[in-house]
Amino acid sequence: MPGATPGKWIDAWKQRMPHVPLELVPIEAATQRAALDEVDAALVRLPLTDESLHIIPLYDELPVVVAAADSHLMAAEELTAADLAGEVVIGLTDDVLGAPDLPGTTPARFAALPTDQAIAVAASGVGIMIVPMSLARMHHRKDADHRVLADGPTSTVALVWPRERTTPDVETFVGIVRGRTANSSR
Repeated sequence: MPGATPGKWIDAWKQRMPHVPLELVPIEAATQRAALDEVDAALVRLPLTDESLHIIPLYDELPVVVAAADSHLMAAEELTAADLAGEVVIGLTDDVLGAPDLPGTTPARFAALPTDQAIAVAASGVGIMIVPMSLARMHHRKDADHRVLADGPTSTVALVWPRERTTPDVETFVGIVRGRTANSSR
């Protein structure tokens, strides 16, 4: 899906289906399966397996290291796990990547935090954290920055909807996400 983003999908929906409202609802990764019972379709993080769902993997999101803006790590364009040796890694209560293998790092000596709070702590220089790029951007702060972790775990984002609730509107949205235009054939 070169160049496609959720923002472009929303714009395309508004152009093609102006009479049908599109409501965006944030979904926590930990409750994404349950949330699918309440929405028509969702962008979720894999893995998710359920025969009652249509699941279309869309893209792999890059992992990033978040640290204080003035951290020595921010001098690099891109980081590797080896670059993180000696760093304190802040644990996340809403971790979507799992624990990456980071030899030479030390887990923080305090309880795991939600992503937004962990970014505030990382901004103070206490440690670093690893999250998908979209989460670093969503919780951006002036006193924190991020760099791609080249050898870190990716997070696959997928479009998912219940098979039993496939409607013409859902099919139209799936077509938009897949890059079909109003004049395209399937």
